Amino acid sequence: MENDARQQMTGHGPVAAGEIAIGVVIGRASEYFDFFVYGLASVLVFPALFFPFVDSLTGTLYSFTIFAVAFITRPFGTALFMGIQRRWGRGTKLTLALFLLGTATAGIAFLPTYESFGALSIALLVLFRSLQGIAFGGSWDGLPSLLALNAPKQRRGWYAMLGQLGAPVGFLVASALFLFLHSTLSAEDFLGWGWRYPFFVAFAINVVALFARLRLVLTEQYTKLLEEGELEPIGTWEMLAGQGYNLFIGAFAALASYALFHIVTIFPLSWITLRATQSINDVLVVQVVGAFVAMAATIASGLIADRIGRRTTLTALAILIAIFGFTAPMLLNSQAAGQDAFILIGFALLGLSYGQSSGTVTANFTSRFRYTGAALTSDLAWLLGAAFAPLVALGLSMHFGLVAVSLYLLSGAACTVLALWINRRLKPLTLRKRG
Repeated sequence: MENDARQQMTGHGPVAAGEIAIGVVIGRASEYFDFFVYGLASVLVFPALFFPFVDSLTGTLYSFTIFAVAFITRPFGTALFMGIQRRWGRGTKLTLALFLLGTATAGIAFLPTYESFGALSIALLVLFRSLQGIAFGGSWDGLPSLLALNAPKQRRGWYAMLGQLGAPVGFLVASALFLFLHSTLSAEDFLGWGWRYPFFVAFAINVVALFARLRLVLTEQYTKLLEEGELEPIGTWEMLAGQGYNLFIGAFAALASYALFHIVTIFPLSWITLRATQSINDVLVVQVVGAFVAMAATIASGLIADRIGRRTTLTALAILIAIFGFTAPMLLNSQAAGQDAFILIGFALLGLSYGQSSGTVTANFTSRFRYTGAALTSDLAWLLGAAFAPLVALGLSMHFGLVAVSLYLLSGAACTVLALWINRRLKPLTLRKRG
């Protein structure tokens, strides 16, 4: 299948960095759309439909527990699909992963509610969420690493940003779609059938993204670039034995950004909804605006990083995120204006930090380990920083106050600063080993 596709695409011109960047943005936006659709539904839909036997807070915490499952299964998906790529090729791997991602997401749209199927409906929700994580891990195509290798030295921050731009784009589409449905349908219709529509849309978006990415990754020029950069999959155990320490340094270096990720995108919606301090539609409007803010900030991060350096940018943003964490109790405990300010400021910091959170440390990997290393570093950063953020923040905040959010963001910022310091001390040693 892969060879046939390549033959059909002969004559495609040399793969430029700009074309790789487009593939990265399209691919990441489709994947993040799937995850954000699920995240928003975890607040707006699942507590009422799958956990009606408990109170709203407990139902939301149960939803957030299942939300974290995908991040637990994601590294296993990476390992599984790396093996598929080694045996059957990159195109087969990507096709299977995105088909599984779209099918798992669309499958949620067909789930019966607890009233119809009881505990089996919850078990099926856990199953589909697990499959989402496995598929997300398998969808790694090496485009961000290839983009980094082919970026001009003086523009590395800019090209690193392009690989991250898909996140705010995916959130923008997901939140805007939920806003449209929630504001135009009655509560009965939204919970009856309207919420299922975004999950159907996710499958269609994945099909479009699949063809857009296959058009690039199956070209002879793309394959040649990957081979020249030695960007080929290796076994997970070989990766851990060879340069496993870089996985943890890379994951912790990005922790401030990943800790902030769901604290800004998912947690505020749950906090405000449960406390009923403003309408859900108003919050969704602010989050749509926040997505635009994050897009602009992500783009700005590329310009800033190219001027002052990516490591310096991440360190400065970690400090700003820590300062922002101190404001969480004051802003979220206030009225709508303060809550909206928390969301918008958070999105600005998220764009600036997340825009450079990938690639700063993965460059430490030698060529042989970079393809698998970059994928597993991202998996680990999501698991440690973002997977349990809504669950921990909401659960602790409801029992001990919003100081829990402050401590969560402070811990992420501290891990980032420490990891970047360790990386700076180890880098000369790494360079000597390469030499």
